[in-house]
Amino acid sequence: MATASANPRRVAWVMLTVMVVIAWAYIAVLAMAIGLGATFGSLGPGMAVLDRFSAWAGLDAVAFPLLASSPWLSRLVAACTASAADWSGETVVLHVTMWLAMGIAMMLPTATPMLRTYAEIADTAAEKGRRVVSPVVLALGYLTIWSTFAVFATGLEWVLGYIGAVSTTGAIATTGLSIAVLAGAGIYQFTNQKAACLIKCSNPFPFLFANWTERAGGVFRLGLREGLHCLACCWALMLVMFAVGTMNIVWIAILTVVMTVEKLLGARWFSRAIGVVLLAWAAAAIAGLSLDGL
Repeated sequence: MATASANPRRVAWVMLTVMVVIAWAYIAVLAMAIGLGATFGSLGPGMAVLDRFSAWAGLDAVAFPLLASSPWLSRLVAACTASAADWSGETVVLHVTMWLAMGIAMMLPTATPMLRTYAEIADTAAEKGRRVVSPVVLALGYLTIWSTFAVFATGLEWVLGYIGAVSTTGAIATTGLSIAVLAGAGIYQFTNQKAACLIKCSNPFPFLFANWTERAGGVFRLGLREGLHCLACCWALMLVMFAVGTMNIVWIAILTVVMTVEKLLGARWFSRAIGVVLLAWAAAAIAGLSLDGL
């Protein structure tokens, strides 16, 4: 840890890369498991392209049957596609870890301004001979907030599944609810609350500099507070996953890029542009247009 603390910038980027890669690999395995149990297209708009790719590459005729014969994968498929009424403790843990992986894969890249700023301040402090806490501690505090969100999202998914609003593949089965989620997320992009939190997320220097500490507990609390800023900024966009399918890796990638660019730019116009797209999508759904089957 002492060696790592001497290179806070390097630690930050290595940590970011390794954690995001592992999270994406986990999500890909779960999406593949659910896709094998049904079709990739059933996971939400945009995912049908994986069905077409599988047919073109011959994976559905050779590789998928071979994978499906795996007892471990069969058990994973059963757990992933269990109806809410049949959730066991194992299923709950699986869904919590799924949402946690989504939090890491989607939100850690958006924390680039926070990690980069912390590393820059830490470099300056280290040059002055001051004690520096590893950025890993900051990231753990940040991810604690998203771990809590993972538990909340799992509970919400169970409730929606229990009342039949979400299918066993994680896609919303009620058009009205999908429209409400998209419209709600779109409207939130125009609120002052969103704008205030976006400023804190895209420019964390004033907050980190004013609250700088050399104690690990203090840095962990800084991560918690930054995580709260991020949650207040991005919760509505994260809930869009319910509208497009919780295991829709195409939209996980799209939203990751959108939220990362939003924080890197820190521009109000970009947030509003996202809001316009979501509201237009909701209006199109009201008019009967759908992205299903893409």
